[in-house]
Amino acid sequence: MKALILIGSPRRDGNSAALAQAVKKGLIEAGHETRFIFADDAVAGFLRDCRQCRRADGECGIEDGFRATFLEDFLPADGFIVATPVYWYGMSAQLKAFFDRMFCYVAASHPQSSLVVEQMTGKRIGLLLSSEETFPTVAAGIVHQLQEYSRYTRSTFAGTVHGYGNARGDLGRDPHRPLASAEQFGRDFFTRHATDYQIDTPRPGRVWGECTTA
Repeated sequence: MKALILIGSPRRDGNSAALAQAVKKGLIEAGHETRFIFADDAVAGFLRDCRQCRRADGECGIEDGFRATFLEDFLPADGFIVATPVYWYGMSAQLKAFFDRMFCYVAASHPQSSLVVEQMTGKRIGLLLSSEETFPTVAAGIVHQLQEYSRYTRSTFAGTVHGYGNARGDLGRDPHRPLASAEQFGRDFFTRHATDYQIDTPRPGRVWGECTTA
């Protein structure tokens, strides 16, 4: 399988990058093809008014690395894992801009929009978080956004790994061992159990199959 890891923090050696490196290790150990990108290497500007800046051929008029990353790395990927620090109880601006910029290619005014929409659906989505604050809902807004994105694109939200730290390297001292959890998350990413029921979803009587007793 192909996985794209996108890091929303500008810190190359920060805690979010450490989580991303750990999940990358797990993915590679499981035999998956993995691409590792910092969002600010791809995105140099925010979404604009497509009616004003779209090129005559229908392509996005913003000149940066987003087009190549989106078309060549994101769309072909079977799984998409994002890593972000918690900034003001939301994701980083760089990461949010990456999601926002997708609109230019989804909109009907883009010449390949139907193909883009088709390739955007059905992915596995994962979330890696780092924050100083440990309050249970500190990242609730980010988790909810990824859940809604997954629902909207008919994708599967595979889960979250959250580590706590502030200074570079703090996650390595987190007693909950988030780096080890991220590595395991990478190994299991494409196979781990994930459900999102609707009222008419066929549901088995047991989550894990028949119980056995020793």
